[in-house]
Amino acid sequence: MAIITLTTDFGEKDHFAGAVKGAIYSELPTAKIVDISHSIAPFHITEASYIIKNAYRSFPQGSIHIIGVDSELTPENKHIALKLDGHYFICANNGILSLIASEYVPEKIVEINIHDKVETNFPVLDVFVKVAGHLARGGTLEVIGKPIKEIKQLKEVEPYYNTEQNQIKGNVLYIDNYGNVVTNISKKLFDKIGKGRKFTMRARTATFDEIFHTYSDAINFETDQLNREDGKKLAIFNSGGYIELAIYKSNPSTVGSASTLFGLEWRDTITINFEN
Repeated sequence: MAIITLTTDFGEKDHFAGAVKGAIYSELPTAKIVDISHSIAPFHITEASYIIKNAYRSFPQGSIHIIGVDSELTPENKHIALKLDGHYFICANNGILSLIASEYVPEKIVEINIHDKVETNFPVLDVFVKVAGHLARGGTLEVIGKPIKEIKQLKEVEPYYNTEQNQIKGNVLYIDNYGNVVTNISKKLFDKIGKGRKFTMRARTATFDEIFHTYSDAINFETDQLNREDGKKLAIFNSGGYIELAIYKSNPSTVGSASTLFGLEWRDTITINFEN
């Protein structure tokens, strides 16, 4: 039986996440359900895109990922199911899979067309669960939808670099539970444009001229002043392959975080200038 994951903005207070799980078990009593997150900020498709991209690849091929963020059916917000990188995704066609689709071409995409057979005002519970059940039983995508050629893309997930290739301009893509600031500038792009040159990275008032591979790489563990390193600012290439700005051992309620101390929020600009 395939694993079914759930990523939503439902939160933990209301009944929605529990109801969806119950519907899955009613459809597939032996299902294996895994919660990726129900704490996506309401309707925040960029945040959901980042989280699902960094979670799905840890699951086995053939897993089915239900994404319930901004999922109300409208003429501009159709429902889709697709196979991508050996996984199935069920979601609204609102750009939520932009980060994954920027690396892998979908093997097959369909626009779900079973709505006339399912009475619902809660599509994740009714439509998405039906589609997941169909796929988990070995059904094909063509049975539940009509093929389409491409999915919507989010422009804000793509950074910009100039023709002289000495500057990258990106944005804050995500702020995690520690207040660390994830940018949309990937290590792959940084290496491609930077070519090993010295650089200065600016994020409002904070500047950086070195990027580490782990948080602890930025710390001198031989110093007698180790405790004073708590609160040190640093930049790393995070596990998702993006540049992340952080405060060592940050705690938003005590020493502060990169987001609060640098004054950074979603979509704020990050600029990297390379020496010629």
